[in-house]
Order: sequence, then C-alpha cells, then structure tokens
Amino acid sequence: MMPASETRILDANAEALGTDLCTLMGNAGNALVKVLKQYSGKKFLFVCGTGNNGGDGFAAAGLMKDEDVTVCLMKPETSIRSDISRKYFSALNCPVIMFDDLVPERYNVLVDCGLGTGTKGSIKSPYDNFIKISKTFKGTIISADIPTGLGCDMQVKPDITVSFQYPKTGMTEENSGEIVVADIGIPEDALRIVGPGDMLRYPVPRSDSHKGCNGRVMIVGGGPYIGAPAMSGLSALRVGADIVNIATPEGIAGTVASFSPVFTFHPLADDGGNSRNILLPSHVPELLKFSVDYDTVLIGPGLGTDEDTLSAVRMFVSGCGVPMVIDADGITAVESGFKASVPIVFTPHKREFERLGRKFRNADDVADIAKSLNAVILLKGKEDIISDGKHTRMNRTGNPAMTVAGTGDVLAGIVAGLLSKGLSAFDAACLGAYICGKAGDRGFESHSYGMIATDVIDEIPNVLKEGLSKQ
Repeated sequence: MMPASETRILDANAEALGTDLCTLMGNAGNALVKVLKQYSGKKFLFVCGTGNNGGDGFAAAGLMKDEDVTVCLMKPETSIRSDISRKYFSALNCPVIMFDDLVPERYNVLVDCGLGTGTKGSIKSPYDNFIKISKTFKGTIISADIPTGLGCDMQVKPDITVSFQYPKTGMTEENSGEIVVADIGIPEDALRIVGPGDMLRYPVPRSDSHKGCNGRVMIVGGGPYIGAPAMSGLSALRVGADIVNIATPEGIAGTVASFSPVFTFHPLADDGGNSRNILLPSHVPELLKFSVDYDTVLIGPGLGTDEDTLSAVRMFVSGCGVPMVIDADGITAVESGFKASVPIVFTPHKREFERLGRKFRNADDVADIAKSLNAVILLKGKEDIISDGKHTRMNRTGNPAMTVAGTGDVLAGIVAGLLSKGLSAFDAACLGAYICGKAGDRGFESHSYGMIATDVIDEIPNVLKEGLSKQ
C-alpha cells in the first residue's frame, strides 16, 4: 500500500517524465466508469470537490452520456483549483447542482469524489455535511481513489473504492468497502526515480517556529582535511537547518571557523598533547554527551584514517542515540557485523561501498548491504542508488563536473540537514541526492567544468526556491 500523500508526488514526477496529467485524469475517469457500468440504468449522483478528486469525477461523469447522471458541486465553480479539472467540468453535458440543493433520495448510486489525498485532521464544512448525508444514503456508494475523510475524524464509508494505481495506506474492507485497484498509466519510473515531485516532502517551517525548531546538526569532522566539515556545515544550513555546530580538534577549530561566521563550535581539547589534531577515543564521551542536544549528527568529513580516529568513530557510532549521517572516512571505520539502532544514512562512493562488505554489481547489492546494516545506503555515482533494504530508488540529477573534490561533503551536509528537519532517513537520502544533483546542474550552467564544490552550495537555495514554488 502507498501513503495517500504520495499521490501528488507521483503526479509531479510523472509529469516531469513526460506524462500528460490531463490524460491521467481522463484515465482515472475511465477506470471509475468501468466499475460504474455494473449499475447501468440507475440514477447516478457525482458529489465533486474542488480538487483533483473532483476532477476525476468530472472526467467520469462526462463519459456516461447514456446514463442518468447529475454532478453536485461542493463549492462554486470558481473554486475549482486546477486547469485540468476545469477543463473536464466545462465539457460536462449533464445537470449540475450545488450542494445546498441536493436531495439525495432522488439517486441510487452516490459517487464520492469529494476529498482526495492530503486531507488531515478535522473535516470542515461543507464536506462534514456531505459525510453525514452519506451515512443515511440508501443506495450504493462508490468512492474515487480514497473515501472522503479517510484517516480523519469522520469519513464516507463506501461499498466500493476504486483506488488509482495503488491501494492507499490505511484502506481496509471495513473503511473502504471492496477495493478495486485501477492502473491509470503512471509510469513506474515516477516511483522509482527521484524527481521534482519529491520536493513536496520538504518540511516547510511553521509560521510560529523559532530558532532550533527546523533542524540542529552536529558535525564531527576535520583533522587532516580542514575544509570538509565547513562545506558540510554550509550545505546543511543552505538546505534549511537552523543550527550547525562543528566538533573538531582544537588546533584547527579557528581555521575551520574562518570559512564562515555562521557556525558554532565545540573544540576538542588536545588532551595533554594532541599535536596530531585528530579525533581521538578520549573525545568520545564528551561528544556523546554533547550529541543529545542535536537532531542529527554527521560524522566523517575530513577526519582521516588514523587508527585512533577510526577507533573513536566506532565508539561514537555504537553509542550515539540520535539519527546519523556517516560519510567519507567515517564509513571506513564501520566494522563487519554493525547493525544500526537509530536512523542512519551512509553516503559512500563505490570504493567506500566495498569497505562495507560487498563489491558493487547492481542495485540489489546496495539493498542487501542496507538490509544487513539496518540503515540507508546512498551510493553516489552517475546514477545514485538509494536503498533501505526494502525500497530502492534512483537519482539522475547531477553531472560529470561533480567529480570535483568536496561535492561528497556537500551531499552529506544536505542529507544531514534534511534528516535534522524531520524527514525519514530514506526520504532525506532521496531528496538530498536530488537537491545536490540539481544544485550541481545549476552550477554547471554557470561554470561548466570549472565548477567547484562551493558553487554547488551556492545553488542549493535556488533549487529550494524553484522546487517549493510549485507546491
């Protein structure tokens, strides 16, 4: 089953793949009519809302030219939200009445096209009154895609639900009647490949939120490579995290701080002579204590592969109780048999992936390793592969110029920022790969093969602006 909220995402991804949404709505109407044909000769009442669910009803009603059909609008025609729905409404040749004029006893079959996916909480007027009417309706009730109010404080309980493309999460025979799943032509790649529709997953801040509500990221990084944690930190902030704190060896903290004034820092003390300026096992207890104040920890950028550092990473990862992104040299530290107990995203390239226990051949290998780790793997490549062991998706944004040093740190920071904002590890990895690749594509338009990692960071807000403006 698929969460009802995925429908809008699939539609947007299908459109990006070249599928005409007007055709999809027409296909949904056809699928509904196929079920309604068994009631030929009855009096049909289509109760239609102002969204796409109503549009599906308009499309179906327009096809039933030889039947006794009436369309009931829940709100005035001017409230119909999409151009496609308005097109199908304008093509109707049947009587159209307003909800206030409805006399339900005149009809034998009620076609519920009121509220579709995305409805939450309490049902508002006039839909609450429609649901009350449905409970006393004497004839047959058939819902389009999902019953109006499914998962809310009240709902229509139909005899049949014609669910488009996939059954929706929460549907049962008790709340949805007989469930008929109808293929309406959404391509498989709309689900398999991360696309612009996935921007609908982005956690837009509430109007009453304050500093810290929208993501707090702790980065454990730096040592031999000073710029890496700074690039990850900037990326996490650019994707919308509120706070980034970088825990880095004391001797290099000032240099890392010089990259930007927007970070806060937790310098890791020399511990009586840490002249190597690396992460040490002695730092782990304070890091674990410090981490509980953050929503996500990113560990790995710039740490290096000193044995003491790898030992410290293993100690921290096994004891950390908050979601993590493990990148770069942090991946090298993971031992055979590791099993995640909190949400974790690993972000390896192919060589790092092999350190997790298997040579890469295809997406099944990524899924198998993800399952064995109880974590999400985001395998970077020409086509990114993201898997949690149960679900596997691909990302095709990005370009060959992104082989430049630092783009992996950018990706890790983006994923950490999204994870801190409340996305699941799988969704954060999928959307993070998409945003990073799109930012790289925009950077390439300006800089060609002279693009550097900071050019990608600069484009992250533009990707957000473009993607969120379509919600």
